[in-house]
Amino acid sequence: MARDRNAGAKAGASNGPESIGGDKAPTRAIVIVPVLTRQPKGDDDSARPRLQRSAEARHDEAVGLTRAIDLEPVHTAIVTLNDPRPATLLGTGKVEEFAEIVKERGAELVIVDHPLTPVQQRNLEKEMNAKVLDRTGLILEIFGRRARTKEGTLQVELAHLNYQKGRLVRSWTHLERQRGGAGFLGGPGETQIESDRRALQEKIIKLKKELETVVRTRDLHRAKRRKVPFPVVAIVGYTNAGKSTLFNRLTGAAVLAENMLFATLDPTLRRVRLPHGTPIILSDTVGFISDLPTHLIAAFRATLEEVVEADLVIHLRDISDPDTAAQADDVERILSDLGVDAADTDRVVEVWNKIDQLDEGNRERLLSDSVDGRKTPPIAISAITGEGLPALTGLIEQRVSGELESIDVTLEPSQLGQIDWLYRNGDVVSRTDNDDGSVSMTLKATASARDEIAAKILRNKR
Repeated sequence: MARDRNAGAKAGASNGPESIGGDKAPTRAIVIVPVLTRQPKGDDDSARPRLQRSAEARHDEAVGLTRAIDLEPVHTAIVTLNDPRPATLLGTGKVEEFAEIVKERGAELVIVDHPLTPVQQRNLEKEMNAKVLDRTGLILEIFGRRARTKEGTLQVELAHLNYQKGRLVRSWTHLERQRGGAGFLGGPGETQIESDRRALQEKIIKLKKELETVVRTRDLHRAKRRKVPFPVVAIVGYTNAGKSTLFNRLTGAAVLAENMLFATLDPTLRRVRLPHGTPIILSDTVGFISDLPTHLIAAFRATLEEVVEADLVIHLRDISDPDTAAQADDVERILSDLGVDAADTDRVVEVWNKIDQLDEGNRERLLSDSVDGRKTPPIAISAITGEGLPALTGLIEQRVSGELESIDVTLEPSQLGQIDWLYRNGDVVSRTDNDDGSVSMTLKATASARDEIAAKILRNKR
């Protein structure tokens, strides 16, 4: 049963995507969220049942994806499907109903939050007299908008071409080349669809070669980092979990961070010095999402290698989202596809973000539940207010450099210029100013910082 939701809602922006609508006004769109009453056979791994997302959460995400590229949802609906139709996915009655709504609302685009076969997409476009995008196509449109670097653009274009290659259904047979073959005895020759497929395949091969250069470049960068072995810490999580906000908070960078799905796409790496002096490379990656198109996972393999190569992975969750458990399940599945075991608590740290959006009762309940039966309890933080960040940075430093050690240091009068450096790179427990002008200090520091302190103090002795 379909339910009309927030009809006439405004996206709040003025420009629609060039590939979908015009430049003067947002493209009017209808959003349809099909909900299957039972999981199709062979659709998932039976050994690990997928957590079912609520229809409301799927609806809100689909609307958020629509607004992410400045479309104007003029009608949204949740449709329960008992028996998906091979030709149109939706039943005949629903197709006719939505065709009438398209006409009444003047919609130019219909978004179906579900994968569509090429035949289903073509049939729906014919029946509704409007362009139809499925979930994969919509995410590709968003990624196309968000990519800023050459690498990101190449990856999105490759994914889009692989997607389009399957959309070339036989609807152009009237454009056959009638003079194909040798002499007058040849057949009809190459059809338009065959020509298009060949052109697409040639472009895909070209893009793959260009991306091979990207992979080699990233490998060179990693090789350089290994020569100066800074630990790599990657932040991963569901889109809009607050990864870029946390990244900015820890690094002082200015990566775009907005309350929007896929606000950032291109990966960013920064060098960070942790409170006790340990230097790390922090990586902000593209957000994950349920049913992430396989084309994108394959195309972004070069970027996601940063996660695979990371010494420590921070799995950031939006704990204020009612659907947070299902979102975490989706992230863990993608990590598993990349070869990262989310259950490895020595390498993957779960962090609960946005606790500032919880009331006191829910916060206390979550924090008490987090320690039950867990080898490593999640760390609760707010990337906006900074709450819990000292505990997070302390855990990161412990994981990459080991436990803090107590170190005794005595600085001669000629070395007093190093005091400020020691305060910045260690946790000073005590300080004694001696009669001879020297200073004795006891501080807590990591093993790597201890070696650096020892080297610096010895180097500056005169």
